[in-house]
Amino acid sequence: MTSGNAQSPKKKKNDPILKVEDLTVEFWVDGEWFAAAKSINYEVYPGEVLAIVGESGSGKTQSSMSLLGLLPANGRSTGSAKLRGKELVGLNHSQLRHIRGNDMAVIFQEPMTAMNPVYTIGFQIVETLRAHTEMSPKRARARALELLNLVEIPNPEVALDKYPHQLSGGQRQRAMIAQALALNPKMLIADEPTTALDVTVQAEILKLLHDLRHKFDSGIVLITHDMGVVADMADRIIVMRNGEIVEHGTSHDIFNAPQHPYTQQLLDAVPHLGQYTAHDVEPAKPVQHKDEDLVFDARDLIIEYPKRGRVPAVRAVDGVSFDIARGEVVGLVGESGSGKTTVGRAAVGLLPVAGGSLKIDGTEMSGISKDELLAVRTDVSIVFQDPGSSLNPRIPIGESIGEPMFLRKVARGAQLQRRIEELLDQVELPRAMRNRYPHELSGGQRQRVGIARALSLSPKLLIADEPTSALDVSVQAKVLDLFLDLQKEHGFACLFISHDLAVVEMLASRIAVMRHGKLAEFGSRKQVLERPADDYTKRLLAAVPVPDPDEQRKRRETRDKLIRVS
Repeated sequence: MTSGNAQSPKKKKNDPILKVEDLTVEFWVDGEWFAAAKSINYEVYPGEVLAIVGESGSGKTQSSMSLLGLLPANGRSTGSAKLRGKELVGLNHSQLRHIRGNDMAVIFQEPMTAMNPVYTIGFQIVETLRAHTEMSPKRARARALELLNLVEIPNPEVALDKYPHQLSGGQRQRAMIAQALALNPKMLIADEPTTALDVTVQAEILKLLHDLRHKFDSGIVLITHDMGVVADMADRIIVMRNGEIVEHGTSHDIFNAPQHPYTQQLLDAVPHLGQYTAHDVEPAKPVQHKDEDLVFDARDLIIEYPKRGRVPAVRAVDGVSFDIARGEVVGLVGESGSGKTTVGRAAVGLLPVAGGSLKIDGTEMSGISKDELLAVRTDVSIVFQDPGSSLNPRIPIGESIGEPMFLRKVARGAQLQRRIEELLDQVELPRAMRNRYPHELSGGQRQRVGIARALSLSPKLLIADEPTSALDVSVQAKVLDLFLDLQKEHGFACLFISHDLAVVEMLASRIAVMRHGKLAEFGSRKQVLERPADDYTKRLLAAVPVPDPDEQRKRRETRDKLIRVS
């Protein structure tokens, strides 16, 4: 079914917790009202998860935030949204304040920005409890401790008095879930609750939401663009595009028989773990590369962050050994803090080598001189995770692309302009865009500019640090296809750093897995993904959600067992 109506396909025993009818959200921009969401209809029942999926700008977040009056000053909502029969649209701030927390709560995408950095976790949960109830400070603190235990934060007594920045990403997200659950709301809105988390932490948070949903019989609206997470969590799905519902149905129906072309396109764009290794032929014995064929060669590599004041030196990489041959793509995977990005930074000379050996195209990086480093950097480029912050906001993108060539005196004048146009053509951006500034481009376009800039000096080695993690799934697919084409065309070697194993599988011929600064495993993608030797790699693979509800149900059981064992 592909209308703007998403009623439950089966008659429920209970009345819906939330009933949304003809909801429209608009913003006043330059003297006109622009619709972000148009005529949205859906229901959510107790214990049910309704996933709203779509790309950035589809209206999925704004339509949900409008339910709690969390729109910017230039926004308005019309239509109807009833929570247990009570109309939400049109309520004033004071009336909404009684709804927020008590009846409906939000789990935001990034708890670091949603939580107050100057107050402890415990204080913020206590504040929520005392603002809505008559609890004493002592009882509220005891309840906050109960909530942190409920969401399984390690050492909750200690975590209670920590500030948000003192917790890991996964722990912060658990603390935010605890705050959202403080008053036992019957409706939860989870806005991209696992997007910024590592795959194993994501698995733990999804397990937690699964358990809590059944414990509290709460309805959950899950807003996401991650179809693996949808397969793991959702009972029903709404697909949104350009502010409208283009398709809705059960999770099984949407994944197995999508009707709308956009839904089909969205699902086709999702990398599916195992889709490439199935066709790999394992060599009889590992390929041995000659030293002169290696563009990256780490042997017992040690990298340390130096001592700062009273903070002792931190060993971020400890005894790591792996190599990359000319024209080869090697994937480097691991969780936050594993040391994978540190290795990439050392390869371009941004961090010194503290021990062992790191050779880049035959040049030893340990004790390298400034002149030698300048020569190495001509042959090594980097594509950063967030092109929005790595591109200079004050200069047009054409200048950003041409800057490395201008500074290295590779090209000047008309030759430089021709080369910029060639690079724009190669990354499939219109030449007319050369005069635009980074903020005028979408995330996918900015990442294409980052790739063009990195290729401007024709590098022998490219360091790609999570280059697609911030992109929507269909934009990610286009950027990855472009990356593969460029790699074949230019023949550069690449260290592709990511926590997304499905993306790494698509690109890499060999995969290195890091944990706590050490190399857990290194081998061909077929060996690492199909026959992992290390228990950590097995946990990493089991934690990856796949866009198939039936397969994901089996994987969830395996994953939960591994989480319990670990």
